[in-house]
Amino acid sequence: MEKTPSGTSVGVDDPYAHVDRCDHCTDEGRCRFAVEQGDRDPAFADRLSRRDFRCPVVSEAPGAPEGERGGTTREHGDLEEGLTGPWEWADCPHFRSRDHDRECVRCGLEERRLAHDDERPLLEEHHLSYRSGTAPGDAADGTDHGGGGTGDSGGEDGTPAHEITVHLCRWCHAKIHDSWARITDDANPDPEAIAEREGRRSREQAELGFESAAERYDHDPEG
Repeated sequence: MEKTPSGTSVGVDDPYAHVDRCDHCTDEGRCRFAVEQGDRDPAFADRLSRRDFRCPVVSEAPGAPEGERGGTTREHGDLEEGLTGPWEWADCPHFRSRDHDRECVRCGLEERRLAHDDERPLLEEHHLSYRSGTAPGDAADGTDHGGGGTGDSGGEDGTPAHEITVHLCRWCHAKIHDSWARITDDANPDPEAIAEREGRRSREQAELGFESAAERYDHDPEG
């Protein structure tokens, strides 16, 4: 399996196989990075401007020669239905994919946060791949991604090093780093995780003055 810079497992063999799409890719399939931050990599932005800023992974450029590819190539199969471009995610120097779903990708545990609550979150962001120069534990600031004009180039074989994250509950996160557990394991939430989630749910309902249908029935004088 792939490992973090500190040597612990990330829980997958191929981080790119777990990517839905790049953070910079719009719903229309265009590259937001090239449009809004093109000054950081003029050559990259100019190249994409000639293809109407269409993402080279998502679609072919109009009139592009068949088989045209950019950067290095790695075969991952169809990562997302409808990807027809000549590049793969690994080819792009500015690719980044940070998970925004609020449930554990391994066991399905959902986050529950109370307003003004400083309790430790149930979920934690887990890196499958690190952007070049980013150490474990460093949080991406949302602005510095891409490598200042040439892209990130930290892979052992010269391929770009990209940030790819998913969310794991604290219990699955520990299992991934401390054992040979995988994020694709058929796993159920840890009993301790369920207990903590339900405790938060109860406190949330109490704060909102929530009364279930069963409780209303018990209090119904006509019942």
